[in-house]
Amino acid sequence: MSVRISGFIREAYVVSLRDLRRFWQNIYWLAGQVAMNIADLVIFGLIFRGLVNPQLIPDYIRFITPGVLCLSIFISAFTIGREVGVELRREVTHYLVSLPISRSALVAGRILGGVLRGFIYQSGFIILAVLIMGSPTTEKWVLTITASTLLAATMSSLSITVSTVTRDFNLQAAIRSLVYFMFFFVSNVFYPEKALQARLGSAAPIAYYSPVSMTVSIYRYCFGYLQSVDLFFNLTGLTAWCLISILLAYRLYIRNLTR
Repeated sequence: MSVRISGFIREAYVVSLRDLRRFWQNIYWLAGQVAMNIADLVIFGLIFRGLVNPQLIPDYIRFITPGVLCLSIFISAFTIGREVGVELRREVTHYLVSLPISRSALVAGRILGGVLRGFIYQSGFIILAVLIMGSPTTEKWVLTITASTLLAATMSSLSITVSTVTRDFNLQAAIRSLVYFMFFFVSNVFYPEKALQARLGSAAPIAYYSPVSMTVSIYRYCFGYLQSVDLFFNLTGLTAWCLISILLAYRLYIRNLTR
């Protein structure tokens, strides 16, 4: 049993390294994403700092920094789905299936590749968050890493699910855009929860139960912006999102591999 488990881990690791190498090949895309995330922090911080009610958000730059930290891992982990979609359309999956690795290890490796992309891309923004907000305690660093891992695995799996639910490129793009919009703007990244409740009304729970909102809340607590959050709810919710997303990605990816 131990030999099989170690073999599975080794195969998944090899697949993830392949995806990681391809990630570094898109250097111009990476530069553009870094510029966009920094622009989010600077532009939104400068524009809304004087417009937002200080009773709701005393310091908007400190408020939005954990949000940008969350978006960085969301965007980078989500890229794995686009590559999976291209491989399906070009039928590269025939080559992948012929490799001397199990299909379960192949799926695990693709998800792990997305997680590693998320951590590498987010590392620079973690340094930026520390410079702006200060360094968390050891216990809060553990919480930050846990939340990042769960969110990266969720987004990596969800992106694979979106790219494998259909082979129609236009439909894939439409679904991906909808998911991007929902997670970007229907969350507490840019807006406080009171503003979301006032604007969304009965639809406010959509933002409340978003994995992005849960992760941002944990980040804001860990970096000292919030004094307390419901850690049990947020960590349990993130774990549920992660497990469901991994299960969906596995079933849909395996289905396309065996077609």
